[in-house]
Amino acid sequence: MLAGIFMLVPHLRAQEAAHARPAMLRADVKLVLVPVTVTDHRGANVNGLDQKSFTVLDDKVPQKIVSFSTEDSPSSVGVVLDISGSMRNTLGAAKDVVQAFLRTTNTEDEFLLLTVSTQPEALAGFTTDVQAFEKSIGTIRPGGMTALIDTVYLGLSRMREARQPRRALLILSDGIDNQSRYSQGELLRVALEADVQIYTIIFDNGSAGGAANTIPFVPSMVRKPGFRGPEQQGPEMLEKLSDRTGGLHFRVRNQAEANEAVIKAGQALRSEYLIGYHAPDSGTAGKWHRVQVKLDRAQQAQAHARTGYYSR
Repeated sequence: MLAGIFMLVPHLRAQEAAHARPAMLRADVKLVLVPVTVTDHRGANVNGLDQKSFTVLDDKVPQKIVSFSTEDSPSSVGVVLDISGSMRNTLGAAKDVVQAFLRTTNTEDEFLLLTVSTQPEALAGFTTDVQAFEKSIGTIRPGGMTALIDTVYLGLSRMREARQPRRALLILSDGIDNQSRYSQGELLRVALEADVQIYTIIFDNGSAGGAANTIPFVPSMVRKPGFRGPEQQGPEMLEKLSDRTGGLHFRVRNQAEANEAVIKAGQALRSEYLIGYHAPDSGTAGKWHRVQVKLDRAQQAQAHARTGYYSR
């Protein structure tokens, strides 16, 4: 699929607006900015490409690239940590994964912590104090039902308070939801309208009799063959959120895989190509524009970018 945040910026006074507040979707948009992550077959980031390596299509029509950069700019990151009962045996691993992610960040990044339980909760506002952020994570204890969709919904809403134009959510969960009021469709619509990348680390079931470092998981009940219950639907929803918003998703079975995945996510956030083109005038507010970013055939790699935007 296509990864990166997606912003629409006014053609005039763009620099002034960027200093005043994060970029918002507006009716007078002229410039579309598409952050793109490129990975090889192992999932490692591919750096050093030039503008000629990329083609951008808006509703299948090739667009002229008018800006191209590879700067590592500060980010606002919301960490969505699942602490519900289904994560009781994996919460320690998830906390370690967050610690590994924090070691990949920019010194000017800011963070927001949200927890998934019976009720979604944002434990604090955005902070640049990494030590205080780590301390907040260390005090968390598992328990409760799982309002995953509601918590991600809250996270997207709270990202409007972010100071940095580059914004992302990092979700650590097994994907199960048994408490949310919002539906998957409602969440996806909000995610597509937000300028927020969603990265997901999905803790898969551990296989019985596996290695000692396998993350354990106890299913709630035995399902009939072919039944696609929340254990399957939840992870698929998280993968769809990442694909549609331009983030990356990883399914992990043990601590080593989880740490490797979150480091790749952190590096991807730091190593994006920012491609700009003039938005075509559709003449219709609310029209969905499908965006595709392709690489030339000489590149044995995959481009990840947001799949589209709604015109205003």
